[in-house]
Amino acid sequence: MPHRLNRMTRTAIAASLLTCFAAPAWADTSLEERFKAMEARMDTLERENRTLKGQLKQTEQKVEATGTQMDVITSQGSSSKAGLAEKTSFGGYGELHLNKLDNQKTGGADKNEMDFHRFVLFLGHEFNDRVRFQSELEVEHALVRDNPGAGASNLGEIELEQAYLDFALNDNLSAKAGLFLIPLGITNETHEPATFYGVERNPVETNIIPTTWWEGGAGMTARLGNGFTLDGAVTTGLKATAATSYKPRDARQKVAKATAQDPAYTARLKWTGIPGVELAGAVQYQSDITQGTVAAAGAATLYEAHAVVNKGAFGLRALYAGWYLDGTGPQAIGADKQNGWYIEPAWKFSEQWGVFARQSRWDNKAGDATDSRFSQTDVGVNYWPHPDVVVKLDFQNQKSPTGSDEFDGFNVGVGYQF
Repeated sequence: MPHRLNRMTRTAIAASLLTCFAAPAWADTSLEERFKAMEARMDTLERENRTLKGQLKQTEQKVEATGTQMDVITSQGSSSKAGLAEKTSFGGYGELHLNKLDNQKTGGADKNEMDFHRFVLFLGHEFNDRVRFQSELEVEHALVRDNPGAGASNLGEIELEQAYLDFALNDNLSAKAGLFLIPLGITNETHEPATFYGVERNPVETNIIPTTWWEGGAGMTARLGNGFTLDGAVTTGLKATAATSYKPRDARQKVAKATAQDPAYTARLKWTGIPGVELAGAVQYQSDITQGTVAAAGAATLYEAHAVVNKGAFGLRALYAGWYLDGTGPQAIGADKQNGWYIEPAWKFSEQWGVFARQSRWDNKAGDATDSRFSQTDVGVNYWPHPDVVVKLDFQNQKSPTGSDEFDGFNVGVGYQF
């Protein structure tokens, strides 16, 4: 800013201005008074000039500060978006099935249908190194009608299959809370179509365990070393009824306003000490499998053991699962014992082609003396054009008890995961 004009300079300027512009009014005003008035006017102008320059400087500082803040906000916004993208994962899987099955029982309806059986979306987010969120949302059978109307059926379902928080307590111990898959069997937790042989999931885990089975509650996983892992969970349980013959599959509540009077307790010990080998045993106990709705029924216990072996081209899966139900109600119809097993050897003779054979037997009324056991033989081939994409073909031959459908024929399917 220029320095202030000294008194002599201002006086000279004032005199010059008066000489140039003063009129006959000089006769009424002394020269000194005119100098003083002009000097006062110049002082006023100089103060106004300094004020304006100060305001301009403040404005420039505010503009500069605002620009800096906007840069910071923009940078933070970009960083936040980048962090969200890096810590959030998205995926899914799906499978389309064609079933061409002839009913071997007289008068029974054949099964000739195509069904987009499952469309599943996965969403996960890592809040930090210790806390993660996992979820799966599933649409079954492609169509869900809000109001089916006359003559229409509501075939499909929208299901929340997983939605839980996972907490890493330390390197060997983790906990989770929310809605999650029960740690039982081979396919209950890992059931993407590219991970197993056969178009449909095996009938033993479907009817006995029953896959896919999720509950709400809390669980813990402890990695014990030497390949051992211990899983435990306290969750909502099944709600079986006499009308459905106490079948576990029909007793799933799926955490939809689930009755939580009698929780279920699950424990599993798994060993993976040799690459390609998994051995596991699990038990679940529920003090009342009917949630207090059937006086003639009571506690239920499930035992399960399985082995998975993948060594080179050779693969093998084997599983046994059995329920034991208390009460005169289940005993009266033979449902106090429900069990099944299967064995499935496979041979993957290239990265893209594999063949399998499976023998399955299951019985949801094994406690009586009548013939109620199902058996099924499956043989087939899987083709993987990509490790996450599979095309399947299998043939099945089924033997069923009196009064039940018996399906023989073939199935074709395509599936994907990402």
